[in-house]
Amino acid sequence: MLVQDINEWPIIDPLPSYGRGRDAPGGRYSNLIMGYNLTDVVITGRNNGTIDGQGETWWKMFRNKELNYTRGYLIELMYCKQVLISNITLVNSPSWNVHPVYSSHVIVSGITILAPVNSPNTDGIDPDSSSNVRIEDCYIVSGDDCIAIKSGWDEYGIAFNMSSKHIVIRRLTCISPTSAVIALGSEMSGGIQDVRAEDITAIHSESGVRIKTTIGRGAYVKDIFVRRMNLHTMKWVFWMTGTYGQHPDDKFDPKAIPVVQNISYSNVVAENVTMAAKLEGIPGAPFTGICIYNVTAEVVKSKKPIWNCTDVEGVSSHVTPTPCAQIPEYPDRITHCPFPEDDLPVNGVGLEECAYHRAKP
Repeated sequence: MLVQDINEWPIIDPLPSYGRGRDAPGGRYSNLIMGYNLTDVVITGRNNGTIDGQGETWWKMFRNKELNYTRGYLIELMYCKQVLISNITLVNSPSWNVHPVYSSHVIVSGITILAPVNSPNTDGIDPDSSSNVRIEDCYIVSGDDCIAIKSGWDEYGIAFNMSSKHIVIRRLTCISPTSAVIALGSEMSGGIQDVRAEDITAIHSESGVRIKTTIGRGAYVKDIFVRRMNLHTMKWVFWMTGTYGQHPDDKFDPKAIPVVQNISYSNVVAENVTMAAKLEGIPGAPFTGICIYNVTAEVVKSKKPIWNCTDVEGVSSHVTPTPCAQIPEYPDRITHCPFPEDDLPVNGVGLEECAYHRAKP
């Protein structure tokens, strides 16, 4: 359990790829579990132990604008490699729950994350400027995105220049009424590439997959592959926006235009949906290479357009309801959307239970 007296928490530097805290300028309150420049890290509950972040105090102070620094996270591992987080339950984090940043070869397996659905910024798992990450068999109830892939904020992320790439997400269950099941961005100024998500279940969430960026971010979100999603009670199935998010300061480069391309969705079933998609690119820099295949969305009666598309380009096939004109259907030409079948290095890592025997005196 976390100590609730904020005076007991040391202040640490902001992340170099962000330039400041997310809640406030300057530093951050320390995280509960922190690791820096470590190799072979294991955080496990074995029989599903629980870490309680006692977040209510932090949420109240955040809402009342009483915090001078950014809230800490339950688990943050920085510049680490060969990490396993498994078989634990994380509840009531002050902010993000699991944050591997500038790290590689990270496995998050079989964890449960629980937070009130109205709790602020309680993201589930946020790989940030990290590579070769595998997230599997997780159950998340959150007040923000269940999984959010990031890579730095505006000019700080551009200068730091470390992407998030080679990320596998599978067998995820998410409940997040006001946020996404899987989000890419909005802090993505180091780039996001090669994300593979499959076998995803969402219940009462705002959107299945959301790409969020804006002018000033620069970099790219590309080669994103999603298949086999089952969505129940959603606002949007797919959501992309090129006008999302604040800036850390007024020094961002208005000529830093993000590139969004090669986004594939296939084999998606959604029921009780308000809109099929809201796809809004950037004028003069449209999001391109969108492929949507074998998608069925049961849309409830709504006065809003079922598809809302601007500044996007792509193709579709076997999609119901019929997509917007910018994503035309080619049922005779499009028989699938791409999904890589090659193995990433992190897929070759197996999990084994460790044991020891106490020597007799």
